Amino acid sequence: MQLIQENPDLSAYLAADEVVDHHHPLVRETAAGLAKASADTYAYARAAFEFVRDTIPHSQDSGRMEVTWRASDVLRERTGICTAKSHALAALLRAEDIPTAFCYQRLRDDNTSGYSLHGLIAVRLDGAWHRQDPRGNIPVGVDAQFRLGEERLAWPVDPESSEVDYPVLYAEPSPVALRVLKEARDRLHLWQIYPSKL
Repeated sequence: MQLIQENPDLSAYLAADEVVDHHHPLVRETAAGLAKASADTYAYARAAFEFVRDTIPHSQDSGRMEVTWRASDVLRERTGICTAKSHALAALLRAEDIPTAFCYQRLRDDNTSGYSLHGLIAVRLDGAWHRQDPRGNIPVGVDAQFRLGEERLAWPVDPESSEVDYPVLYAEPSPVALRVLKEARDRLHLWQIYPSKL
């Protein structure tokens, strides 16, 4: 799949805002700690990915009910769904001047006969974009890894099941997904209102 950069200005993929608040002290502190232990930009990007994937459980997996959406809140509370974890990873990467985009998939929902929007990121390294999925691994069926080149995402899409890889790389999180994250009273309510597509 050919990824499409929505905004031609690469600096848009380094910006901070209320969601990707990489100016926040907790984000800066976390980034600095990861950077100190990393030999180069690639090592830092991988360390940030593994930190979000492995130390911030997906709230569905952990049973946590609170809904986070701001990067610093995800880091502080140590919980979030896929889109929120993507916000946290984007903030850590952008804090170290690594361009990071938001990207999405439409996947079949395990809990219903419908679909859910799945959030991930793309990182710009070695002159190209590479999608990464910090959702969090589970013993059976999910083994996402940090890779340049051949992707190792949580789930490959199944076009025969009408699943979709959206090719656009966004500088800002999806307004559709962000709205429901902000509106949800808790995770159960979130699943009731969560979008099935962009």
